[in-house]
Amino acid sequence: MKNNKKLELLAPAGSLETLKIAVLYGADAVYLGGFQYGLRAKARNFTQEQIIEGIEFAHDHGVKVYVTGNIIPHNRHLEGMPEYFKALEKAGADGLIVADPGTFMIAKKAAPNLPLHISTQANNTNYQSARFWYEQGAERVVMARELSFKEIKEIKQNIPEELELEAFVHGAMCISYSGRCLLSNYMTGRNANLGACTHPCRWKYHLVEETRPGEYMPIVEDEEGTYIFNSKDLCMIEYIPELIDAGIYSLKIEGRMKTALYVATVVKTYREAIDDFLKDPLLYEKKKSYYIEELKKCNYRPFTTGFYIQKPKETEQIYDNNTYIRKYTFVGMVIDYDEKTQVATIQQRNKFSIGDELEVLCQKDDNFVYHVEKIWDEEGEEVQSAPHPKQIIRLKIGRKVKKYDILRKKEE
Repeated sequence: MKNNKKLELLAPAGSLETLKIAVLYGADAVYLGGFQYGLRAKARNFTQEQIIEGIEFAHDHGVKVYVTGNIIPHNRHLEGMPEYFKALEKAGADGLIVADPGTFMIAKKAAPNLPLHISTQANNTNYQSARFWYEQGAERVVMARELSFKEIKEIKQNIPEELELEAFVHGAMCISYSGRCLLSNYMTGRNANLGACTHPCRWKYHLVEETRPGEYMPIVEDEEGTYIFNSKDLCMIEYIPELIDAGIYSLKIEGRMKTALYVATVVKTYREAIDDFLKDPLLYEKKKSYYIEELKKCNYRPFTTGFYIQKPKETEQIYDNNTYIRKYTFVGMVIDYDEKTQVATIQQRNKFSIGDELEVLCQKDDNFVYHVEKIWDEEGEEVQSAPHPKQIIRLKIGRKVKKYDILRKKEE
């Protein structure tokens, strides 16, 4: 069943900066969290003033903003919810993402004009649950991460046409059922379902037999132990046609705790892939290897297709390491460009030096390689390198760049 609506590319915004980057690099919508009620408590998140500024910026560029309220609340968390949701409605938020029926009821009453989306945390795995939420007034349901193309297509065929389906297509995967995990709470006292996950699934584990205390045996033989819970990263960029055919309207990128480089790289690449497919499916097919190589220019774990195609075997889903693969480093961001002098003002993010070869990640235009020949500090003095965090420096770049273009350096 084809989706007749324009496909939506939905990007993460962990801060006001990454919101602007997601917008400028091609997102149709962004999702963010305030300091309350969202499931990324360790992200920078947004003050109410920043939410208002972010919504204004996004709307000025024709981009929607959804706000997370998807914790699984206890009684003490209900206080203040109505006022918060009213403030989001007043600020012009385009949707509120919730997982809990009580939260849904509060939002519906407090902010009746704020569209409600049902989070993946609600574990929606069948069309009856999707229908249930639709009948309560939800406009969108986010699919559980454990569903296949076949199952999602069956759901789409058995729900009202106007109910939108959203699904994750890229990023980190939780090893628990659509994110409902007790491991962090059990081991550290920090509740994943309240946004405070410490990611113990990423830790190193050994096996201890009760009659042999102190003898730590690796579950899988490895010089550094084993990582039995570590999932690979989801990547569905090679399956845009199948995502559309399944009836998914919103393609969601995970990553509210990721860097500006990650957001820019992934959003721009998916934007290009979607547009290529809609314009010319043959062009899209030819460029698949290019898309993958572009995605590998930000930190990533080995890629997987998750549950979309078939239930993954352990070897297909589990990653035997705790580290990301990093091929490029985020070294700077353009904050100004003088076309007359061709001088770019850069905010440094990681050290780079004269003689380095950098790649400029452009918002809409093709990326290009730039060789650093001279660096000036804020006082106009020539320097050999930019070693200080967020140091303001200037470079002469003959090709026009824009504010929020990103400079990245290939690792040796």
